[in-house]
Amino acid sequence: MATSPPFPTRPPSPGDGVLRHPHWWQRRWVRYGAPSTLLALSGLVILALVRRQTGTDGFLVGLGLAVLPVPWLIAAFRWLDRVEPGPWRNLLFSFAWGACAAALIAIVANSFATEWIATSTADPASADTLGATVIAPVVEESAKAAAVLLVFLFRRRDFTGIVDGVVIAGTTATGFAFTENILYLGTAFGTDQLTGDRGIASVTAATFFVRIVMSPFAHPLFTVLTGIGFGIAALSAERRPVRRFLLPVCGLLLAMGMHAFWNGSATFGQYGFFAVYGGFMVPVFGLVTWLAIWTRQRELRAVRAELPAYVLAGWLGPGEPFALGSMRARRMARDYARHHHGRPAAREVARYEGYATSLAFLRRRGRAGKAGADFTARERELLTELWQRRHVARPALEYASRAAAPAPVYRPVTPYGYPAVTYSPYNPYRT
Repeated sequence: MATSPPFPTRPPSPGDGVLRHPHWWQRRWVRYGAPSTLLALSGLVILALVRRQTGTDGFLVGLGLAVLPVPWLIAAFRWLDRVEPGPWRNLLFSFAWGACAAALIAIVANSFATEWIATSTADPASADTLGATVIAPVVEESAKAAAVLLVFLFRRRDFTGIVDGVVIAGTTATGFAFTENILYLGTAFGTDQLTGDRGIASVTAATFFVRIVMSPFAHPLFTVLTGIGFGIAALSAERRPVRRFLLPVCGLLLAMGMHAFWNGSATFGQYGFFAVYGGFMVPVFGLVTWLAIWTRQRELRAVRAELPAYVLAGWLGPGEPFALGSMRARRMARDYARHHHGRPAAREVARYEGYATSLAFLRRRGRAGKAGADFTARERELLTELWQRRHVARPALEYASRAAAPAPVYRPVTPYGYPAVTYSPYNPYRT
């Protein structure tokens, strides 16, 4: 077994060891401090606005009811992202942007636009309809798309494909829907306090059923279309700037159109809402869910296909491509490390799995001619991270590859007197 790293992909260039002073906007306290301050201020303002409109009792009731679908939605997006888990800071930023900044932009812009239309046309009813079907979709989807754009631009290494776009967009929309639900549910509770309605017949119960039970996925579904556009753009080559620009724009326009169609369903007659819900929203939700899961499986196949090259070079063990391309085997490897070496070892194995997956995706982009100029440096960086964790991760993954690999199928004795053995195409020991 090798005791030193295999030969690097290229010799170091003269400028590799030169320390460059970052610009002021690249400093860590600026990159983290400025967005955190902006989101904190937005959160305080949106908190004051919602509480002012709903009252303290309405705000507390709305908060308690609106939080119910949030853990389920976040867990679903995190499960989808398990192949190459993105850092939690990206999800926290996305949720905070949706709940604070995007919600604040939407409340201010929607109110201003609706009041301006009502004043100009002297028709408040038409202004409300126009605001819900035209103004709100444009403003809200643009505000949510800003978070996806920021992660795409400034966290490019963490944004490599469709799944990343779906996760970031869906998390942003979950935060936005959380704040919006507080407002709607709190206002409904205030209305019930004035009218004295209680129980199932109350406005609060009806609002809860429509927004929390029937359509908690509505806002995430709209914004996920924008995320898919950014995800496809991330897979495109950098030398195609027009395509990388148009794809996110097309996704955003689809999100706006779907949002407008959903908001306008109430104007389609007595059963318009249910017709749009059953005939349009549910099928689109199923289609997008299938696309996300199919993409996830495609990523696992890419891991199994790309990593054997590093086995031949000595960076990975022979069973690792299979183990890293199976979610069941990954879990078994983490459990093995936890059982034999404790929780810190399991976390190291999880990091190893993430770095190896990033390496597979990087190689796939490189073979397709879509990698950036930093391909070699990024490859060496990922290989170094893997090499530093090999002592803990390699035994666990080799164990998982043996435990999870399909057993060989023995056929009857051949005419030559030797048993014929057929191996699974995913067996790491197949030659």
